[in-house]
Amino acid sequence: MKSSMPSRPYRMTARARAVQETRDRVLDAMVALHEQRLSADISLADVAAEAGVSVQTLLRHFGSREGLGDAALERATATVEDERRTRPGDVAAAVRAIVDHYERRGDGVLLLLAQEGSEAFAARVTSQGRALHRRWVSEVFAPLLPRGAAQEESIDLLVVATDVYTWKLLRRDGGHSVPTTRERIETLVRSVLAAAGHPG
Repeated sequence: MKSSMPSRPYRMTARARAVQETRDRVLDAMVALHEQRLSADISLADVAAEAGVSVQTLLRHFGSREGLGDAALERATATVEDERRTRPGDVAAAVRAIVDHYERRGDGVLLLLAQEGSEAFAARVTSQGRALHRRWVSEVFAPLLPRGAAQEESIDLLVVATDVYTWKLLRRDGGHSVPTTRERIETLVRSVLAAAGHPG
């Protein structure tokens, strides 16, 4: 008589995988909806429908809207960090990464920024986003930055040069192509670095 024991770990693994896939779908739905609509207009029912689950399932996984928001923010932050990852000191690669990131998410970021004065979750997202962006600038341009007091000034200027609003001015307001937007932003970045004493 065959033992059924060997199949139990497999069933448990499959169950754990199914649970994780459900969580991922819900989190992806939460992030996607916040890139498309005002936060105040997004209900748990909307997130559940987008993910293809029930509200009860959503609450079983995350406990509350706040719990869902915390988990979605953590997932979105990890995704953004992955999309922006590039080798420190490579200006062209850094600009390409940031513009490609804005092409995917820039309009959603602008929508969240428009709400930060009136919607608590949007304010949390944008505050964390600013900190992430400054950290990214500090890390990706680290080999090219001046030492001492001039470093903070250079970081401030590079934050502006690579900010989502700079992308908006060029792409949405100016109507420039992606390659032209990259060229303009790269010119700004190299100008900042040159003014700080590094050719970039």
